[in-house]
Amino acid sequence: MQSNPTEESSSNGSAPILPRVMVATTAMLTFITFWRAAAIVLNDLASSAYYAGGIAEQAVGKSAPWFILAVMLFSYAVRATYVESCSMFVRGGVYRVVKEALGGTLAKFSVSALMFDYILTGPISGVSAGQYLVGFLNEVLHYFHIGVTLPGNFSAATFAIVVTLYFWWENIKGIPESSEKALRIMQLTTVMVVLLIGWCGYTLWLRGAHMPPLPTLASLHFSRDALGWLHGSNLPHTFALVGIFIGLGHSILAMSGEESLAQVYREIEHPKLPNLRKTGLVIFIYSLVFTSLVSFFAVMIIPDGVRQGYFEDLIGGLAIYMVGPLTVRLLFHGFVVLVGTLILAGAVNTAIVGSNGVLCRVSEDGVLSSWFRRPHPRFGTTYRIIDIVVALQIVTILLSRGNIYLLGQAYAFGVIWSFVMNGLSVMVLRYKNAGAREYRVPLNFHIAGREIPVGLSLITLTLLAIAFVNLLTKQVATISGAAFTLVLFVVFTVSEKLTAKEDVRQGLDQFHLVPGEELTPRAVGVRPGNVVVLVRDYNALYHLAATLRRVRTARQDVVVLHIRILLRAASGASELVAEQLFSTTEQYLFSRALSLAEHEGKSVHLAVAAANEIWDGILRSAHSLQATTIVLALSSKMSVAEEARRAGAAWERLSDPKPRLLLEVFTPEGSEDIFYLGPHSPHLTPKEIDLLHSLWLRFSTDFAPEEVHHHDIVHFALNELRDEIAQGKETEIRERLRQHLEQIKARRVPHL
Repeated sequence: MQSNPTEESSSNGSAPILPRVMVATTAMLTFITFWRAAAIVLNDLASSAYYAGGIAEQAVGKSAPWFILAVMLFSYAVRATYVESCSMFVRGGVYRVVKEALGGTLAKFSVSALMFDYILTGPISGVSAGQYLVGFLNEVLHYFHIGVTLPGNFSAATFAIVVTLYFWWENIKGIPESSEKALRIMQLTTVMVVLLIGWCGYTLWLRGAHMPPLPTLASLHFSRDALGWLHGSNLPHTFALVGIFIGLGHSILAMSGEESLAQVYREIEHPKLPNLRKTGLVIFIYSLVFTSLVSFFAVMIIPDGVRQGYFEDLIGGLAIYMVGPLTVRLLFHGFVVLVGTLILAGAVNTAIVGSNGVLCRVSEDGVLSSWFRRPHPRFGTTYRIIDIVVALQIVTILLSRGNIYLLGQAYAFGVIWSFVMNGLSVMVLRYKNAGAREYRVPLNFHIAGREIPVGLSLITLTLLAIAFVNLLTKQVATISGAAFTLVLFVVFTVSEKLTAKEDVRQGLDQFHLVPGEELTPRAVGVRPGNVVVLVRDYNALYHLAATLRRVRTARQDVVVLHIRILLRAASGASELVAEQLFSTTEQYLFSRALSLAEHEGKSVHLAVAAANEIWDGILRSAHSLQATTIVLALSSKMSVAEEARRAGAAWERLSDPKPRLLLEVFTPEGSEDIFYLGPHSPHLTPKEIDLLHSLWLRFSTDFAPEEVHHHDIVHFALNELRDEIAQGKETEIRERLRQHLEQIKARRVPHL
């Protein structure tokens, strides 16, 4: 939820009636659809279509498309491990899963390797976008016979820095802003993909073509850099399996961005896990079709003699060598570059989103100080983490000098090891935390009462094999990745010890506090007709969970309200400051409330109100917020009937016009008591309705043809009762009413 500060009330010698603090976390409180979540991840995954095929062919030769296809198919299996981990931890990802399964030390190692991945995702995508743009501009300059050539790497690096700074600002503003951009980028990309596939298919139909050679020992041609420390060894040329794993290792970056799926899970709207699975399916189909077909088309359409010059611009090469007039092809090339620039730039955004999510998890666990998660004073985002990530990305761009192949080689280190650690951890948790899961990776068998996760084991072993082969064949990745991981691991370890000395409470969210005089729908950011959920004990939020499961927040907002009871001495002339209303207790309460909201994928709005008496504060707040319903947990100090009585008495003390409110009290077992505050239609039992109907039948016949209604009978009876009271018969009536209540006590509907 984002909120703008309200003006502070002037000190005029009188205290505000209801001093309060409106509380907002980051913009992550606004949940996004699975389409937007898929767009964020696809900005990374689909963007690899622009450079993955070229990098793979540089390494293994013309058989590269088969490796890209294999990796894209395998990505569906890897994605399944992330879906299972998300079903266990809403704020998931590699760090949380590894810590639960393998402990804090390996968790810090895994997140260090993962951060190497994220730090490189932005630069490689931004530089690749720059290469496409520069290549197109140079072709246009050549087409118009202008004797100017833009320097490729330098221009690409400059463009990458500009794009990084742009998405830095978008992320400072928040997730809804950046997800909207990602969705628009993917919509435009889809138009380009359809045109590209159709045009390439038409070209192949006219010209004919041969499929790329299958990856056999004879067709694999490894470059010197592709073999790394295995250069000079006979293993890659003797054992086909070794060669295949080398090819997979050089193609694995085609499915980069999987970890971002776990990071955006926190922001996916209700129903959460089904929407995550939809997100994964959309990502799989889109990336499979786009990334693999681009690689196949490039080998089949771009001539062998010139294709090497397009390794950093495969789609641009396709645009030039498809059939059709040169002017039309050049225009389509411009469209390809425009879309490529946008989607690759979008991958920069995904890298920032993912990095922010990972480091927030680390900070919440006390590895990093809560200073890193301090909300932005205007937007409520974790701007300090975003600043650090973007600074590291810009430094990486400058050090690489715009060299795509160098970035790609290093990039694969973090990608593969984050996959390995996630797979290992999910497998360990199958035994360590055995039990029900909303989702399990398929292919599970039970022998003698023990689960054998065959599917999960095969996925993890495959990832592990690729990771070890990469260590031997990717010198740049191994050296730079290991160095970065070690340095960051040391930083995390030292920071964790320093944070422990500060006695920083773990697992608490940081909140942006905005003080004001009164709770209003506009100030809190809710619509009239909202539901107010009172929270008192962070260990008893079952009523909030029940409310979130039931309420459709797209139609009705939920306000989580805490009332801070003040002593009479605290309500003097001076205005309250935020610290008086928002202590560690409120921080615990709202952190737990946010966790429930994230689990359900539904937005909540958080507020604290001060009052001298609990029900006075609740009802005044609900009245000011124009709420229709108040929800409570069962009190540990009084009965439900007594709490309802106090609520009714407080309602009578409200100034006119009094609101009509529904009061719902939940018990831990899930039962619910309902009370009506204010005038309302009575709840009539079937027996009472039958009695009313029988009286109506009797008198309506006597007065025919005069029309008599049911409400006429009720109105007459009430007037008669009032007249008897006026005649001094109140004591007699009270006694008769008491006797009636005793008679029906056993069969009456409670608390309605």
